[in-house]
Amino acid sequence: MPAAENTLRLLKLLASRRGPMAASTIAASLGLPRSSVYHLLSVMEQNGFVLHLHEEQRYGLGISAFELSSAYSRQEPLSRLGRPLLAALVDGIGESAHLAVMHGRDVVYIVEERAKNRPSLVTDVGVRLPSHLTASGRAILAALPKSQVRALYPNAAAFTARHETESPILKYSMLQAHLEQVRQRGYATEHGEVTPGFGSVAAAVTDHVGWPTAAVAVTFLEDKVPAEQWLDLARRVQKVADELSNRIHGRPGV
Repeated sequence: MPAAENTLRLLKLLASRRGPMAASTIAASLGLPRSSVYHLLSVMEQNGFVLHLHEEQRYGLGISAFELSSAYSRQEPLSRLGRPLLAALVDGIGESAHLAVMHGRDVVYIVEERAKNRPSLVTDVGVRLPSHLTASGRAILAALPKSQVRALYPNAAAFTARHETESPILKYSMLQAHLEQVRQRGYATEHGEVTPGFGSVAAAVTDHVGWPTAAVAVTFLEDKVPAEQWLDLARRVQKVADELSNRIHGRPGV
């Protein structure tokens, strides 16, 4: 059991870092003897879970670890775990909800729960929309490092608009100002940028290192939901996002 636990701890450590690590650093981080770490690394390397970079004298994740992550994606855990949470949210508030993930500069919707007697939305499963226009995308972007956001939006050509709105985000400075508001509030909003007359609130779902993996959002007719009710909706959305973060062993509220 200790060997199995230490193997998993080692894998989780490598997965949490931006790049490969030296064996001595791994040993210090895990509080293990170097000899034990070298033994674990040797066995894991033989099975393809770690890769030894000889020139750098460091260890990184191997192809078997990638295959595990691919299998994780194929099993659609976010959709399976998120769907019942969204269904309960929709039952509680009477508005439609959805779950989206980032793909490049777009968000892709992977779950949609339609509320009874509510109009249809464009956010059906599989639909892609520019992330800077949507509450879901803004929630995810606000949780990313600023350097990552800048890399996604290097120039004005990266910005698109579906139609004219009162305050379209068409350049990086405007996007950063909006994302700073999202960070201060703790949730993202959308005011008709995707479909006129519809508003949304969203919150990010974060993984074990605090990286945004998805966003939970609620969409509604703005003239049916007074401005003073948006905060309560946002809190309920954040609660669902935090619960989904917990279910994937993430760090909610980061």
